Amino acid sequence: MKYVNPLLDLSGLPRFEEIEAHHVEPALDEVLATNREQISALESHADSADWTSFARPLEDLDERLQRVWSPVSHLNAVVDSDALRQAYEACLAKASAYETEMGQNQALFKGFQRLQETGEGAGTARRRVISNALRDFRLSGVELDESSRAKFAVLAEELALLENRFEQNVLDATDDWHLDVVDASDLAGVPTSVCEMAAATAREAGQGGWRFTLKAPSYVPFMKFAKNRSLRERMYHAYVTRASEMGPGEGRWDNSEVMVNILRLRRQMASLLGYDNFAEYAMETRMATSVAEVDQFLSDLVVRARGHAEDELQALVIFAEETDEVCDLQAWDLAFYAERLREVHFALSQETLRPYFPLPRVLKGLFEVVHRLFSIRVEPVASPQLWHESVTFYDILDVTGAQRGSFYLDLFARANKRSGAWMADAIDRRRLADGGVQIPVAFLVCNFTPPVDDQPTLLTHEEVLTLFHEFGHGLHHLLTQVDEPAVAGINGVPWDAVELPSQFLENWCWQREALDLIAAHHESGDPLPGDLFKRLSAARCFQSARAMLRQLEFSIFDLHLHSRFDPDGEQTIQHVLDDVRASLSVAESPTYNRFQHAFSHIFAGGYAAGYYSYLWAEVLSADAFGAFEESGIFDSATGQAFLSEVLEKGGVESPLDLFAAFRGRAPGIDALLHQSGLA
Repeated sequence: MKYVNPLLDLSGLPRFEEIEAHHVEPALDEVLATNREQISALESHADSADWTSFARPLEDLDERLQRVWSPVSHLNAVVDSDALRQAYEACLAKASAYETEMGQNQALFKGFQRLQETGEGAGTARRRVISNALRDFRLSGVELDESSRAKFAVLAEELALLENRFEQNVLDATDDWHLDVVDASDLAGVPTSVCEMAAATAREAGQGGWRFTLKAPSYVPFMKFAKNRSLRERMYHAYVTRASEMGPGEGRWDNSEVMVNILRLRRQMASLLGYDNFAEYAMETRMATSVAEVDQFLSDLVVRARGHAEDELQALVIFAEETDEVCDLQAWDLAFYAERLREVHFALSQETLRPYFPLPRVLKGLFEVVHRLFSIRVEPVASPQLWHESVTFYDILDVTGAQRGSFYLDLFARANKRSGAWMADAIDRRRLADGGVQIPVAFLVCNFTPPVDDQPTLLTHEEVLTLFHEFGHGLHHLLTQVDEPAVAGINGVPWDAVELPSQFLENWCWQREALDLIAAHHESGDPLPGDLFKRLSAARCFQSARAMLRQLEFSIFDLHLHSRFDPDGEQTIQHVLDDVRASLSVAESPTYNRFQHAFSHIFAGGYAAGYYSYLWAEVLSADAFGAFEESGIFDSATGQAFLSEVLEKGGVESPLDLFAAFRGRAPGIDALLHQSGLA
């Protein structure tokens, strides 16, 4: 039997248990060589291009490359190793070069121009595919002269490698550092579940005592609950200096020059295309029409939030002084005293809630929520190959029992796994040549505390929100009814609208009727007590203005870096951040804070000049949820309307048109202000 590279077997789901690092480069090389050969044949027919003989074959080639590269990119994020990293980095330049080569292919560009001129793209989806393709050709430099095209291609390849380097530096710096505790008295205030995980981490490392890391399930609760102020400061210092000249590893993974070079390359690419800055270039694919519009949107929210944030900080200052005689509240104190003040005001903390959110119950409740909203069922499937023993797999079925999609669920933090939470597409929906439909598949990834000693993972309410958020992204990808993959699911959706379904689904985590499905005590099975629910609801807006101001700080910093900052000028990235903080922050950050060195969203994660998207889409999501507040949170007609007008439409129509079709009007900001306690 002839050997088949598992990455090249596209007959079903990826063969994760068979994929090894040495498979990666040969697989990519074969796909790129085959694609180039077939594209060469298509180029000669560009002048007579039609959908069947031109656009469809190109879609097939894109599909094959995506099916090979997607599992590689995914494995690089969730089971990083030296061998896989080397293979990934070796291929990244090749993949980037190919992408730019295709984007600058003048024959293909002319072919799509002909499709537009002749009306070959009959139907809304195909028209959108064609218009997006022509836009992307131009944004790839297809209309530049030969010399400029070559320069653009070199810049794009260098940028891809640098963005990957940034992310790898963050991962390595995060994994490198830990805090070992040997005296039990230093654990005062730290929840038992967190201590148990820390003890298990220490045992795995062959150590006694307790080991705390910079991974979210360890770092976040330590900063919220540890009474030992000096240890909180050590944790904070390590966290905010990651991947910097002074962070974990003492500069071994310093992103200082990486960031400057990323910004320089982006600016140069935008300049080649005639844009004043990268932010202007990025706006070509966004809902927002200009940098000025985004700037004004953010500035208006600053005005709304800053006064409230100042009051919230002053409340923490007074509380810390009165309770512990802490007269110099520092950055490593804020989460700690905010959590204690929450307990005083509402008799509530994340740890109070944790026993009511065992992961199995939360998952069951989540699946029931989406069943009631969209008439879909989620069922576990045991058959596919997985990359880790803790990963699970599910099918999504409609009311007829027909499969709508499938997803992998990788929920637990571990070494060599990128931090954070995300959804990524594994397989896109598309109409096959035989008339059948390719079922979409998604990766859903979080970083929760793994089970310890056969006890279920108990989530905080914040982690429940995270799970619902990522599942919202997943539904957007999986429930699409669009047959053209370039605009199916999240594909073709403007980046500043892609957070709408994710933030929208979070709303159910605050509703009594939904919480009765999600929450039950892990031992007794009792539902969330009524008084606890009231306290949770009352605390929803606690310190919300500071949280919004923090998001605004990130968004404005990102926008300024990509619209005003000159990487070759005298101003540094640190100066930009310091200026932004001076203009709007209410709490002073230590001079050693190097938050930007681990800001993966904008330097590696696709949110460059787009971090504002979270707040932009939050306006849409809060207003969209208002329809359910009016009709009932499980009103089937409203749920079906959101399904058909938003989730199923993918990138076929503009988000504003889809929102208006669902809501009957344009979105307004009032719902967000009310939801955030700022109205």
